[in-house]
Amino acid sequence: MADRRGLRVLTGVAVLGVAALAAFLGLRQRAGGMAPDFVVPDLAGRAVRLSALRGRVVLVNLWTTWCPPCREEMPSMERLYQKMKDRDFQLLAVSQDEDPQKVVEAFAHELQLTFPVLVDPDHQVGDHFGVWGYPETFLIDREGRLAERIIGPRDWASPESVAKIEALLAVPSGGG
Repeated sequence: MADRRGLRVLTGVAVLGVAALAAFLGLRQRAGGMAPDFVVPDLAGRAVRLSALRGRVVLVNLWTTWCPPCREEMPSMERLYQKMKDRDFQLLAVSQDEDPQKVVEAFAHELQLTFPVLVDPDHQVGDHFGVWGYPETFLIDREGRLAERIIGPRDWASPESVAKIEALLAVPSGGG
C-alpha cells in the first residue's frame, strides 16, 4: 500500500516537473495551430489518418502500457468513448510501445477497450506532436486545429472533461 502511494507521489511529481519544463521551454504545438497529420495502423493493421477525421472533434491520447497513469486513465477513456461514440467525436489512443502487437493487444483485450487503439512503435506521432512524456493528450477541433494539450492523466468521463468536448462539438464545421 505504501509502495503504491509512493509510486503515485513520484509519478505526480514527475508529471508536474515535465509540465513545468515544457511550459518553461515553450511547446512546439500551441492551441489554435493545426494538428500535425499522421498515418499509423490500428491493432488490425488498418491505416488511420488524422486528417481524414476533419469535421469531427478528435481526442488523441499518446500512452504506453508500462506507464501507470496511462493505465489508470484508460477506463475513463472507455466511458467517455461509450458516451460520445455516436456523435461527431473520435478517440484515438496511440500506443508508443515498442512491441505493439503482443503487449498492446493483450492490454486492450484485458481492459475491453472498444475505441480505436493505434500502434506507433517508431514514435512518429509523439515526435510530430512534441510529446515529452506519457500520457499526453490533444483535443483537436473539427477544423483540425489543436484546441488543448493535456499533460498527465485525467478522468476523461468527468463532467469537466465532457464539457470541454461538448463545447467543441457545439461549434459547427466551418464555424471557426
